[in-house]
Amino acid sequence: MPVLSIAHITTYAYRQPVTFGEHRLMVRPRESYDQQLLDARIDIDPAPAEVRWLHDVFGNAVAVAAFEGTASHLYIAAHATLDHRPSAAAGFALESYARRYPFTYSSEDMPDLIRSIERQHHDPDRVVDRWARAFIGDEGRIETTVLLEAITRAIHRDFTYVGRTAPGTQSPLETLARGAGTCRDFAVLMIEAVRALGLAARFVSGYVYNPDARETLIGGGNTHAWVHVFLPGSGWVEYDPTNGIVGNRGLIRVAVARDPYQAVPLSGTWTGFPGSDVGMDVSVTITVEPEEVPC
Repeated sequence: MPVLSIAHITTYAYRQPVTFGEHRLMVRPRESYDQQLLDARIDIDPAPAEVRWLHDVFGNAVAVAAFEGTASHLYIAAHATLDHRPSAAAGFALESYARRYPFTYSSEDMPDLIRSIERQHHDPDRVVDRWARAFIGDEGRIETTVLLEAITRAIHRDFTYVGRTAPGTQSPLETLARGAGTCRDFAVLMIEAVRALGLAARFVSGYVYNPDARETLIGGGNTHAWVHVFLPGSGWVEYDPTNGIVGNRGLIRVAVARDPYQAVPLSGTWTGFPGSDVGMDVSVTITVEPEEVPC
C-alpha cells in the first residue's frame, strides 16, 4: 500500500499581460476505498480573487478559480499525497449471471447505466462492432473477464502510442485506421468497442506511475486516460489499453465521465491582444514514498 506524492504543474506564458476568465480545475484525486487522500492543495500565481469547490454530475471534485487584474503568466500547481491500494485482476468477483458474455444487466442497474452504454461516435458501416466481436470467437460465448482483457491487451499490443498535445480525441474509426494514437484515443476506442457489445463503459482521467522500478509504463509525466467497465459483483473495473493494465495497479483516478470532454483537467479563458499566447507547459511528477519498516 504505497504512499504517493503527486505534483501536477501547469504554466501558461504570454508576451504581454492578459486578463483571465474563470478557470476550471479537475486535479484532485477521487477518494475511495482503494485510494485514500491524505493531503491536497492547489497553488495558483497570480493569486485568484476567489476559489470555489463543487462536485460535478459524476461526483468529481472541481475547483473554479476567478481572477482580477492582469498578468503575463499563470502558474497552477496541484499537490496531493495519497495512500494507494492496488488491486489485481484475479480479485474480481462477478455475479454468476455476468461471468460469461453475453449477459444483460439487472433491471435495478440498467436505468443508471444506460447512458454509459449508448454509443457516442458515428459508425455507419459497423467497423468498431466487427472489430469488437472478433474477440468473442466462433462459439459466441466467452468469459467476460477474458473478453475485456483480450481487448485491453490487443490495443496495447497492436497500436502505436504517439503523444499529442492538441486537445480532443480521434474518433475510434481514425484510431483503427491509423493504428496509432494517444492514451485518450485508445480509451475512446475501447469504450466504443465495449459499448458496441452492450456493456457500460466510461472515461477515466488521472495519473499513471511505475509501482515497480522494473516496469515501464506509457503516459507518465502528464495526465493519463483509461477505461472503466461496469461488471456486476465488482462494480466499475479499470482497464488501461495503453499499458495493457487490468485493475488499478499504477493508476490514480482523478475524474470519471461519460465522455472525455467532461473530464478535462484544466480549462479556462483569457483576453488580450492576438498572438499574446506563448504556450503551455505541463509536468506531472509522482514519487513513491519509502515504506516504513517496523523495528
